[in-house]
Amino acid sequence: MIWLTWRQFRIQLLAVYALVGAVCVWLALTGPALAHLAARNKDVYDLLSSTDLLLFNGGIAVLAVAPAVIGIFWGAPLVARELESGTYRLAWNQSVTRWRWLAAKLGFSVLATAVAVGILTTTVTWWAQPLDGIQGSQRGSLASRMTPISFAMRGVVPVSYAVFAVLLGTLVGLVVRRSVPAMALTLAIYVLVQVAVPWWVRPHLIPPTTTTVFLSEDTLDGIASTGSGPFKITARGADPRDWVLTNQTVDAEGHPAALPSWFGDCLPPPPSDPGSGATTQVHQAPGTLDACLSRLSDEGYRQRLVYQSHRHFWRLQWAETGLYLAASGVLAGLSFWWVRRRLS
Repeated sequence: MIWLTWRQFRIQLLAVYALVGAVCVWLALTGPALAHLAARNKDVYDLLSSTDLLLFNGGIAVLAVAPAVIGIFWGAPLVARELESGTYRLAWNQSVTRWRWLAAKLGFSVLATAVAVGILTTTVTWWAQPLDGIQGSQRGSLASRMTPISFAMRGVVPVSYAVFAVLLGTLVGLVVRRSVPAMALTLAIYVLVQVAVPWWVRPHLIPPTTTTVFLSEDTLDGIASTGSGPFKITARGADPRDWVLTNQTVDAEGHPAALPSWFGDCLPPPPSDPGSGATTQVHQAPGTLDACLSRLSDEGYRQRLVYQSHRHFWRLQWAETGLYLAASGVLAGLSFWWVRRRLS
């Protein structure tokens, strides 16, 4: 059965490993110079070329797409194609049990997938490590590895995503028995899971940290307003690499509160456009931003931050990997049960 499975999927397997190899060679050639540049320059972001930025964002894109593509084009047709054509009966009538037939297919596919994605994520994580979360001296930055998107494209979790996608596609193919509908349904379910986990599951895999910060120009991250509604403030955490989950203004009693009505009138006007010929006035009296923030602090307003520390990166990685592997085990069990009880 292993030889037969290899014969059936050797073209897809060789294509996947050829692409992985090409990506690894390119990153291996550019990675050392980039690490050397980052080690010698504090403001490395300002020295990055457009190619470097393209590779950084491309690494995120590749690891975002790879598990979904493997699950769709490898996992979904794995058994659905045989069920659709009826060739599975030939294997079952030649001393090959249903469980052995499915175990050979799943074992070969899951192992090949885990190795391919493992090599890819190891290389991308190594290449991007000097750049994760860096900020420019003037403006611009690259995402920290704790942000939801980058987190899912680093470390070990992409391997668990790929294994989950293959087993999800296999189960959907067993139930639907048609390759193309199984591929479409696998993609829809996988995307739904990938959206739901960062929003509702990942923040709670490890208890987050809660802190309260005083409002000042040093801690201020931004002031926003829709024009018709009240102003909203966001504050910075102790480390920009942390993943901030909640950024909420609270009053003196610690209850969530909107900013007072006077805050909008207190803020200084925005600076004039230098190209308009107007003179920008520098405020040094009450009415400056610092005076407005000081008044908020005097009235007891604080900013409550709930965040996952960047030091929790690997703990979160292994926790989420365990979650996906557990779900993959459930999918595998359901696949074997379906072959044994429901498939005829």
